[in-house]
Amino acid sequence: MGYFPVLYGAFSRREVSISLLDARAGSPPTAAELMRRHSYQGAEHALTLLLEEWERWSAELLESHISYPLLCYFRSQHNNQSWISALTAVLDTSALLIAGVQGHEARQAQLTFAMSRHAMVDLAQIFSVAPVNDAPDRLPPERYEQLYSLLCQSGVKVCRDGNSIERLREMRALYEGYAEALAGYLRMPLPPWIADQPHKDNWLAVAKLRAQTEAANSPSDKGETFDGSPHTISALVDEHHEF
Repeated sequence: MGYFPVLYGAFSRREVSISLLDARAGSPPTAAELMRRHSYQGAEHALTLLLEEWERWSAELLESHISYPLLCYFRSQHNNQSWISALTAVLDTSALLIAGVQGHEARQAQLTFAMSRHAMVDLAQIFSVAPVNDAPDRLPPERYEQLYSLLCQSGVKVCRDGNSIERLREMRALYEGYAEALAGYLRMPLPPWIADQPHKDNWLAVAKLRAQTEAANSPSDKGETFDGSPHTISALVDEHHEF
């Protein structure tokens, strides 16, 4: 019982950042969605800060979960969330920034990738699970093209020099095998690169209310929401009760 406060404190600190990632990268988090939601003007600074936070989160995860491996079995309290999916999504995003995206945030992405990969590899070794090298490809060529098309449509400056897919494949080889091994061992699914059927975000009620405010400020749409239908706050919160 004496260890319980220590375990709960480490678990709680881990879950706070995972919950914060929900509004920034979707439910479950994906690299495509995280990049899309950071494609607005001035988002480079916000993305760099986010990567800095996750570099520290990965270091804290490594230290706490190596000291108390039992924490790895503790599951998140919300649907579509887990520490493995969050860590993998951050690694995916960092790899993408390093291998195929133009921008100064790629420098921080290198630091975050190094720390996050360190955590992934060492935790896999704690459980003596070998990297899985024959798992289905999480990003086959057709999905890669879909990913880059999505990034281009969102205004992200991508590198299309013909070798970006190879660079990304080399980056993925450094961590995906360990991620697959841990996911299989702990029965926690990995997130996709692109969500085929996106789940409803836990924070969607707030997004709808903000859209209603913006619509009210529009001269042509006063009194209506973004979809042309009036809603009350209680109706919105009830509809998206998981917020």
